[in-house]
Amino acid sequence: MKLVLASTSTYRRLLLERFQTPFETASPQVDETPLPGETPPATANRLAIEKAQAVARNYADALVIGSDQVAHIGEEIFGKPGTVARAIAQLHRMRGQAVTFHTALAVVNTRTGQVRSESVPTFVRFRELGDEEIRRYVDKERPLDCAGSAKSEGLGITLLESLSGDDPTALIGLPLIALSRLLRAEGVQLP
Repeated sequence: MKLVLASTSTYRRLLLERFQTPFETASPQVDETPLPGETPPATANRLAIEKAQAVARNYADALVIGSDQVAHIGEEIFGKPGTVARAIAQLHRMRGQAVTFHTALAVVNTRTGQVRSESVPTFVRFRELGDEEIRRYVDKERPLDCAGSAKSEGLGITLLESLSGDDPTALIGLPLIALSRLLRAEGVQLP
């Protein structure tokens, strides 16, 4: 059975390569806009499943992995900023704050139609960041494609006071502990 990552994210691809199992990548083409009244965890879960299902339509015999991450303070969501100005604004809002990053994961078995999913929260406290510090970080790291503008796998780790969660890879965008559990449930042999 083929393994397919429903993502074009370099970060997710690099994480999945840790499993040393061959896989393909495919772009899911899903609108990531939260639905009215949808909680941040529900948004992440829905989008992870929709991404996997969108790609699954193109495969007859595959396990398709979808993932999505939503950063939030209460109900205020911080998506991918897309621009330098929005990245700076996000980091201004998050400085000194506790931010939750919900990383949802879905695996769709195209042979059986089975959908398995999990959500892994990571709790992050940002340091009190100065304006110049934020500008330098955004100029150097260019975190325009990361929820909440914080690339913890790079310089973004220097913005943090603390973090806690069950899976250190969840904050990067693909919770490998949960993924290994879901893949094993589908019969994939992992070391």
